[in-house]
Amino acid sequence: MKRKPEVWSVITWIFLALFALFLVYPMFGILRQSVFDADGHLSFAQFEKFFSTPYYSSTILNSFQVTIMVTLVTLLLGIPFAYFYSFFQLKGAKFLFVVSILCCMSAPFIGAYSWIMLLGRNGVITVFLKNALGIRLGSIYGFGGILMVQALKFFPLVFVYMNGAFKSIDNTLLEASANMGCTGVKRFFTVIMQLSMPTILAAALLVFMRAFADFGTPLLIGEGYRTFPVEIYNQYLGENGTDHNFAAAISVIAIIVTAVVFFIQQWATNKFSFSINALHPVQKRRPKGLSGVLMYIYCYGLIALAFLPQIYIVYLSFRNCDGAVFKPGFSLGNYEKAVKKLLVRSIENTMIFGVVSLALIILFAILIAYLVVRRPNPLNHTIDTLSMMPYIMPGSIIGIALVIAFGKQPFALTGTMGIMIIALVIRRMPYTIRSATATLQSIPISTEEASISLGAGKLKTFLTVTAPMMGNGILSGAVLSWVAIVTELSSAIILYNNKTITLTMSTYAAISRGNDGLACAFAAILTVLTAVSLILYLKFTKSEDIRL
Repeated sequence: MKRKPEVWSVITWIFLALFALFLVYPMFGILRQSVFDADGHLSFAQFEKFFSTPYYSSTILNSFQVTIMVTLVTLLLGIPFAYFYSFFQLKGAKFLFVVSILCCMSAPFIGAYSWIMLLGRNGVITVFLKNALGIRLGSIYGFGGILMVQALKFFPLVFVYMNGAFKSIDNTLLEASANMGCTGVKRFFTVIMQLSMPTILAAALLVFMRAFADFGTPLLIGEGYRTFPVEIYNQYLGENGTDHNFAAAISVIAIIVTAVVFFIQQWATNKFSFSINALHPVQKRRPKGLSGVLMYIYCYGLIALAFLPQIYIVYLSFRNCDGAVFKPGFSLGNYEKAVKKLLVRSIENTMIFGVVSLALIILFAILIAYLVVRRPNPLNHTIDTLSMMPYIMPGSIIGIALVIAFGKQPFALTGTMGIMIIALVIRRMPYTIRSATATLQSIPISTEEASISLGAGKLKTFLTVTAPMMGNGILSGAVLSWVAIVTELSSAIILYNNKTITLTMSTYAAISRGNDGLACAFAAILTVLTAVSLILYLKFTKSEDIRL
């Protein structure tokens, strides 16, 4: 008698086939294009060209310089912010939490665009200081501008991570350190920071990967400061000529670099690996005296500075505008222009792509998490590894890989809704998978065993017991995936056309054409969409636990 295949084994092979088709095969296409010339001969000339020409190889140094500095600055900003929030009873704490999350959930290039409008050569603050006070500000463009925009954009990621870490610290440890004479700043560095080191490393990796892969910010505000993702885009779709083989070679280098960083972080995290449970949560204190005043100034001042770009964009969306010139008075003229410039189609595509992609992500995340946690074996660990690969890749690489793989028969999908959804699922699935996996690991397996012992089958137990218990973790990861989906730029810019244009792409297209009023209208709608998504999540979950 032939044994009937078990359902979970079938699911394992289905996922292996999907990853092979939509991830491994496209990545192999990039690798092949990077080492073969136009005549089909094996050649490493593209790699030699990159490393032997400072004009190109300097992009590695530039990307590392700005990304490392962004990571350090976000830690310096985010850790004190999280400490004040977690250990003190700040007035308006919920407001601080919501606004800080909104700061990091908008499209990065929108922040860059807004800061150009504020501090650029003709920015409102630049012009005011020059005319009213005779003060000339330095240039916002280049390294400094990228650092400022990304640091203000990404420090809330550190805050959310560290808030969770600080909440897990047992108060008895702090009391014990106080009894031994270790208090204040000394206790913060020798006890609290040491207990939080795994989380600090995880937050640093997330910021590093986000900053390294950011395409829109250096493209808009970098000017002569060229980075990896921008160079890949210029070589693939640039206005001054394209070289697809060279773009593929740079993509391979980018994958290797980010993979090395990822594995170094994993090694460092294992060095600091330990578990801790807060049986006695930290008791928040009331901020008092001058230190309390400085605490409020720091928290609210930092949030105001980080949220200023989004407020200013919404404000400008209602200003009268002719091309790149804003005029006195307010109206809905920019929104009227947006309606005529594919606004309805952009919103429809954004919602359709988002809903379909998120549904697939949630389904895949639940199944993959179960395979990894409850049925560990080499095949399922392979699935877990493959699912995390897009986490360490710039989005433009995913876009190029899909064009190479599905740009011609028999898999001609370029320009279709299908390839946009595939790219979004691949790019944004790791968030929900990590969250689902962490949640399932905390659910005792005895719960499922009890269900099975009462007569429920394994599949029924999964559907009626396990999956519902994973709900909070799934929802936590899903909200991040959703916001990342609706603000996706780096892969979409490679794959979109007028039929599949989204709000993010409409915003970028208006910026690139110098239509500032129209760009602000699209950006304002996108900002409101992300804000509503987060507010609904917080309302229904009543939680501050967002697993990034």
